[in-house]
Amino acid sequence: MKLSARELDALQELVNIGIGQAAGILNDMIESPIRLQIPYLQILSPADVQAQLEGHLNGEQIAAVQLKFTGSFGGIAQLVFPTNSAASLVTMLTGEEAGTHDLDAVKIGTLSEVGNIVINGVMGAISNVLQQRLNYSIPNYMEGTIGSLLISGGLTTDTVVLLAQTRFIIERLHVEGDIILIFNVNSFDTLLAAINQLAGGL
Repeated sequence: MKLSARELDALQELVNIGIGQAAGILNDMIESPIRLQIPYLQILSPADVQAQLEGHLNGEQIAAVQLKFTGSFGGIAQLVFPTNSAASLVTMLTGEEAGTHDLDAVKIGTLSEVGNIVINGVMGAISNVLQQRLNYSIPNYMEGTIGSLLISGGLTTDTVVLLAQTRFIIERLHVEGDIILIFNVNSFDTLLAAINQLAGGL
């Protein structure tokens, strides 16, 4: 699917707004200032997204938080980390060292909360700015391969994927993750129509 420069810029701005809001919430939760940056945003076909992610993540096992959204447009949102980055982020946020007995439960709870904040920030910005109503499911934590993650995300030939690489910067710790938004084509068309309607009214 080919987007105009204006549509891509608008999507980038919406995601940036959401990331900014999420960073503000995370900063209130922890003592170390956290910054979230998005180096780039891409629209990918189902055929391209798995190869893109596996190349970017070097085929690593991943940890992911996923939630479904429905309403004016529907789909699935995921926040994905390489497992090493996930462990580093949890250690920084909680003080729990890798290898401790309680790390798994702490990791799942912490990453689920971070994922919920980041995803809700992004989807909240999209729905609020575009004045579209969305409902969200409870976040679901999973670990596995990129392929298994995308299958669980309902990736089919009738889907469009918005991929935003995110960088979490906490003091000198750099953790990279990816925000993946999976829409069916009709829902993505609805999203673009709302973007173009907003742009036309400005």
